[in-house]
Amino acid sequence: MISAQAWADARLLWDYHFMHHDPRPCSVAVGLGSHDLGVADVTAELYHQGMAPVIVFTGATSPTTRARMPRGEAVHYRERALQLGVPESAVLLEPRATNTGENIEFTKAVLAEAGVKASSVLLVSKPYEERRSYAMMRKLWPEVEVVCASTPMSLEEYADSIGDAHMVIDMIVGALQRVLAFPRLGLAIEQDVPDTVLAAFERLCIEGFTSRLMPADVAPRPGA
Repeated sequence: MISAQAWADARLLWDYHFMHHDPRPCSVAVGLGSHDLGVADVTAELYHQGMAPVIVFTGATSPTTRARMPRGEAVHYRERALQLGVPESAVLLEPRATNTGENIEFTKAVLAEAGVKASSVLLVSKPYEERRSYAMMRKLWPEVEVVCASTPMSLEEYADSIGDAHMVIDMIVGALQRVLAFPRLGLAIEQDVPDTVLAAFERLCIEGFTSRLMPADVAPRPGA
């Protein structure tokens, strides 16, 4: 059972992770690979709205996605987008990346090879990965403008769609840890994190939502 306090704390983190950007036309849309096919759905919808002429789906597999997406995250995303009416000619594939840093670096290489020049990127991710992905883009690809997008839904709706609320909260907690730690590791820009969000993060860690945390020697918790 997940306590009422844990749900309230998770909602604080969930809301913080959203960048609240308004979608606008960009040079390219990049769908970051994950266990969530909703990323492909949103990317396809934005393509049909004329928000980007080219899509890059990026991602290999991970322990979370191996069973759900045996052919690789980017491949399954591409298949979903084609089912949703995106023309094959508009989709580029990056099937090797195993983390967000590689998503960014390998996507740059795919675009260069295809002769696509990007001055702006419509970055599509899971809802709770918007802020971390944005911070990493600003550090690792600073020459482009970044507009974040994800499935517009509540934490409860998202947990229901995934079918494992505890795993979702674990991932939300892990994403917040990375927002805090990655600037020190040279992987992301610094961002302000409200004290209320930090306190909620600490309570969730104490309650055991820790399966997605990096080791303490890599990324100590605040105050540690």
